[in-house]
Amino acid sequence: MYEVEVKVPADLEAVRDRLVALEATPEGSVVQIDTYYDAPHRDFPETDEALRIREERPADGTDETRITYKGPLVDDESKTREEVETAVRDGEKLDSIFANLGFEPAATVRKERDRYSLEGYTVTLDSVDGVGEYVEVETEVGDETDLEAAREGAYDVLESLGLDPNDQIRTSYLGLLLES
Repeated sequence: MYEVEVKVPADLEAVRDRLVALEATPEGSVVQIDTYYDAPHRDFPETDEALRIREERPADGTDETRITYKGPLVDDESKTREEVETAVRDGEKLDSIFANLGFEPAATVRKERDRYSLEGYTVTLDSVDGVGEYVEVETEVGDETDLEAAREGAYDVLESLGLDPNDQIRTSYLGLLLES
């Protein structure tokens, strides 16, 4: 599975107003706390990979924990990468397993997210502690041959929101936090 993602800095209130005008479907709000790990056997920043435990806290109280591996970026035009993710019953036990295997927490990123559906894409309004406000437009595709069309569709969604795809940032929130 490939995640095709385009992220730009934005004024979230202006984008939210535009989403309402376009009749985007609200998909809910969550707080996400992402703990990223360094591997003992390779340098993830060097290989452009990521391993994280995500605690997600929706407003309805149905908390969820997930583990995610993100592979290296596959193109120079977006944040498209292979992503493998699954639910985890106990994030604290998983953290303990990682520690016993030599994986060390690198940083924690906390963000408040409002999600919408628009034209087959997920539009996420992110307020990231210590980093700022961003809009992400993303979708998933199963085959590399679908990447370009999905990326172009994400650009179209950004433009419909009054945002410029040329303003995109390919650096992860973790990278932005570590740079600040």
